[in-house]
Amino acid sequence: MGFAVCAGASLLCSFGTAPSNLVVAPSNKVLTSTPTANIMDNKPMVNIMPFGMCTSLSNPQVASATSAAMGVLTPMPCVPSIPGPWTPGCPTVLIANMPALNNSSKLMCAYGGVIQITNPGQQGTQIP
Repeated sequence: MGFAVCAGASLLCSFGTAPSNLVVAPSNKVLTSTPTANIMDNKPMVNIMPFGMCTSLSNPQVASATSAAMGVLTPMPCVPSIPGPWTPGCPTVLIANMPALNNSSKLMCAYGGVIQITNPGQQGTQIP
């Protein structure tokens, strides 16, 4: 059993230099200690905040800065690019008609990073 993820959950990107927090609007209308997330809470700069600096050479800004620095990796500010929803989620529990987000779900960034949940934001509500 995993934990339901809610607003304020701690996130970490494999190419980011700092952790971030999940923002969940109260429009989902389900609360644990704060609004509970579903797999569609994946919008950059709305739900997913930047992870400090990005170190992925797939990011055009990082590649350009690294090229200008004669091949020395030059991190640039992170602006997540999210092409799809969190996976796999919890299809047996629906929040706002979408699968609930549990703490084992992952989110892919278009620049190759894997975003994972390091703290679900609460420890009282478990979901499969």
